Amino acid sequence: MMTKVYGVCPHDCPDACGFVTEVADGQAVKFYADANHPVTQGWLCAKVRPYLHHVYHPDRLQYPMKRVGPKGSGQWQRLSWDEAIAEIGNRWRAIIAEYGSEAILPYSYSGTLGAVQMGVSSGRFWNRLGASQLERSICGAAAEMAVEVTLGKRRSPRYEEVGHSQLVIVWGHNPVSTAPHFMPHLAEARKNGTQLVVIDPRRTRTARQADWHIAPQPGSDGALALGLAHIIIREGWQDEAWLTAHTVGWPELRARLAEYPPERVAEITGLEIGEIERLGRLYGTTRPGVIKIADGLQRNPNGGQTVRAICALPAITGQYGRRGGGLMYSTSGYLQWDGETVNKWGECPPPGRWVNMNRLGAALTGEVSDPPIQSLFVFGANPATSSPNAGLIVAGLQREDLFTVVHELFMTDTAVHADIVLPATSQLEQADLHKGYGTWMLAYNAPAIPPLAECKSNWDVMQLLAAEMGFTEPWLHQPVDAVIEELLAATAVHNPALHGITLPQLKAAHSIELQHEEGVPFGDGRFPTPSGKVELFSQTLADMGIDPLPGWADKQDDGGWNYELGIRNYEPLTDNGLPITDNDSLLLITGAAHHFTSSTFAGQPDLRAREGEPFVEIHPADAAVRGIAHGDWVVVGNGRGACTLKAILTDGIRPGVVASPKGRWGVLEGGHVNYTTPDTLGDMAGQSTYHSNRVWIWRK
Repeated sequence: MMTKVYGVCPHDCPDACGFVTEVADGQAVKFYADANHPVTQGWLCAKVRPYLHHVYHPDRLQYPMKRVGPKGSGQWQRLSWDEAIAEIGNRWRAIIAEYGSEAILPYSYSGTLGAVQMGVSSGRFWNRLGASQLERSICGAAAEMAVEVTLGKRRSPRYEEVGHSQLVIVWGHNPVSTAPHFMPHLAEARKNGTQLVVIDPRRTRTARQADWHIAPQPGSDGALALGLAHIIIREGWQDEAWLTAHTVGWPELRARLAEYPPERVAEITGLEIGEIERLGRLYGTTRPGVIKIADGLQRNPNGGQTVRAICALPAITGQYGRRGGGLMYSTSGYLQWDGETVNKWGECPPPGRWVNMNRLGAALTGEVSDPPIQSLFVFGANPATSSPNAGLIVAGLQREDLFTVVHELFMTDTAVHADIVLPATSQLEQADLHKGYGTWMLAYNAPAIPPLAECKSNWDVMQLLAAEMGFTEPWLHQPVDAVIEELLAATAVHNPALHGITLPQLKAAHSIELQHEEGVPFGDGRFPTPSGKVELFSQTLADMGIDPLPGWADKQDDGGWNYELGIRNYEPLTDNGLPITDNDSLLLITGAAHHFTSSTFAGQPDLRAREGEPFVEIHPADAAVRGIAHGDWVVVGNGRGACTLKAILTDGIRPGVVASPKGRWGVLEGGHVNYTTPDTLGDMAGQSTYHSNRVWIWRK
C-alpha cells in the first residue's frame, strides 16, 4: 500500500512550502509539491524538487564516528551511540571542572527552521548546561533591528497583494532564487501593468525580468535611498499630512536629506545623476508602490542604516497601511514563539557569555579567552563553508585542545575537522512545527519514514545529552509533539492568531494560514513602537550610541591586507604581474546560488552539475586590464585567504565588482569564497559584512 505523508520544507527560504511524500514499505518513493498548499500551489523550487536524492544520497552519514588520525585526515572509527554520548559527557565534565560551562559553545543556525529541531534544540539543553550563548547575527540581524526600531515589528503583506501595486522595487534581492513563490504573483501583476525595477550590482535572474535594472556600487544603497528622498521632498511629492500624523522625527530627517543631493549620491553609488532623478520621480509619483527587500543588501558595514533609509521611503510617500504599497520584508513579527517555552530561562542558570557567530574563527583562535572555548558542538550549520573568514575558522578547528562534535547528514567542511561526528535525520525522518517568514502559514511536518540507519534528530540528541549530563527536568525529555503542544498553547496566550489552533487540528489540515486583525500591515495607522508611530528618529538607537537618523558612512574593507607581508599563505601579487595597490582591488559579492540553500545541497551531484563549475563573474573591462579571458581559471584572494574560480566575462556585473555565489564545499571544490570574506561586524546587532569584501584577482 502507498501512504501519503504531508510535510513542510525546513530550509532557509521565506516560502515554507508544503510537500507530499508517498511511502511504500517504509521507503519514500515519490516526493512532490502539495497542490492544495496556498503558497506552494503544486510546484517546488529547483533545490527541493529532487529531495529524495538528498535523503537517499549514498554519502549520508549513518552511524557515530570518532576521529582516530590527525584532525582533517579522514580517519574514523565507528562508535555506538552509547559510546559517543558517554565520550562527549566525559570530555565535557572535565572541561567544566577546569574552565566552567561557558567553555562549551553550541553553534547552530538555519539548517532547519523548525520550532523544535532548531529553536528548542538550540535553547533548552544549552541553557540548562550554562554553555556560552551564540549571537545568531549572520543573516538578517541588522535589517531586523532596523525594521523593528523604525516600524515596531516585522510585518509584510501576502505575496498576492503585489497585484495591487503599480510599482514594485526589488532592492538587493533575487526572489527568483530565494523566494520563488513570490514570482508568479509578480508576473501576474506585471501582465496588468505593474512596473518592476530591480536594484542590484549584478544582473540577477530577477533583474533579467525587470523593466529597469539599476546597478549601484555595493554598500551604497542607503545613500541611494536618501538621495531618492531628497528628490521627493525637493519636488513636493511627500505626503506631509501622513508624516505629521504618523511619524516621529520627520523635521530632523528632512534636514539631513539636504546632505544627499543627486550629485553627491551619484559619486557614492556610481550611478548617473539622470538615473537617480528618474528613479526618484518614478517612486515619488507612482501610487501605490511597494519596496521588496531581503537580507543581502544589509550585509555590509552600513547595513542597518541602509534598511532604515529604505524604511523611510514609504513613510515619506505615505504608503504604509496602503494596499499595494509599503515595505515587503518579513512576516516574522506576526508570530514569534513564546520565549520562555522555547528556552526555559526561568529554570536554568543565568545565561552564559555571548559569542558572535560571525567571529567564530577569531573566537576559536584567542579572541574569546576567559574562559577559552574548549568544546564546539555544531548542528544545523556548516560554518567552515558558510561563515566569514573561513580559513580562520578552519585554523581554530585544527586546535588539538578543541573538542569538536558535529551532528550532520554529510561529511561537510566542518565535519571533516570534528573529533566526533553524529549522523542526523532529514526532514522526512523527523517531526516539527514550522512558520514561514515570508508567508502567513503555520505547518506541521509529519515524519514520512523511519530514521535511516542510526540517524537521530537534533531533539533526540539533546535528550541523550541531557540524560548523560544528569539533567532530569521533564522539559528536556518531552516527545516532539508534546513540545509543539506546549509551544502552541503558550504562544496563543499573547497571540490571538493562534486561538483555537490545536495540534490535532494542525495535523489534520497539514498547514493553516493564520488570520490577523489587519489585512494590510499597519492598516490601522498604528505602529508598535514606543511612540506608536514610524520612528524616523529613533531614541532607542540614540540610547545605544547609534545615529538615531538614517545615514550613510564611507566604511570600506581593507581586504585583510598587510602591505609589508603580502597576502597570507601565498606569494605577493607582484610575483603574478599584478601590483599591490588599492586601485587593483575589486569588490566581491557572494549572493545565493540558484541550486543550493547556503551550503545545503552543495554536496548533491545533480544540483552541483546544474549550478555548474565554481565561477566568478567579472566585467570585460576589469578582465582586460588583468589579462583574463572568458573561461580562464583565476585566483580570487586577499589577506584572509583565496580560492580558484572560473572567470565568466559579462556586462551583467558593474565594473569594479565581481560576483560568485556562496555555498560551495571546500572538500569537493578545493576552496570557496568564504575564505576571503570579512568577519568584521556591521553597524547594528553584530551583523555580518560579507558584501564589503575587497579582493584581488589574477590568472592562475
